[in-house]
Amino acid sequence: MRFLGSIEAKTDVKGRAFLPATFRKILSTSGEESLIMKKDVFQPCLVIYPQSVWNKMLDNLRSHLNRWNKRDQMVYRQFVSDVETIVLDGNGRFLIPKRYLRMANIDQQIKFIGMDDCIEIWNNENENAFLDPDDFSETLETIMGNSGETKALATDTTR
Repeated sequence: MRFLGSIEAKTDVKGRAFLPATFRKILSTSGEESLIMKKDVFQPCLVIYPQSVWNKMLDNLRSHLNRWNKRDQMVYRQFVSDVETIVLDGNGRFLIPKRYLRMANIDQQIKFIGMDDCIEIWNNENENAFLDPDDFSETLETIMGNSGETKALATDTTR
């Protein structure tokens, strides 16, 4: 399951939005019906996880926490406490709770961004969703510049 691309959309006055058809098709093909939405931990956006991805993420988090450690319990509690289960109606719409709209500073103009195994929802005016082009290329070069894959491509004589 790979969600890719960005799609601009609008919420209605009640805070409902249509999940883009391309993303609904991916969910349908994967047999995913249940979705989880939460505020991102690091960025001012919302994140929608298919239930299977959410479950794996929780399992991973729990494997790093000690349930007999007070701080670990607090981290886990905070992570899972403010979560919404999303139910799509027959038209593919879902409700974004008002508190989430406030947390992510979303009015009516939104942008869905496919992030591989999840979908982010941003205020369409937010410039912080992406690095500037120069920063992006430099950061990507730093991350991938010394990877084996890059070296393999450089020595591939079939290109």
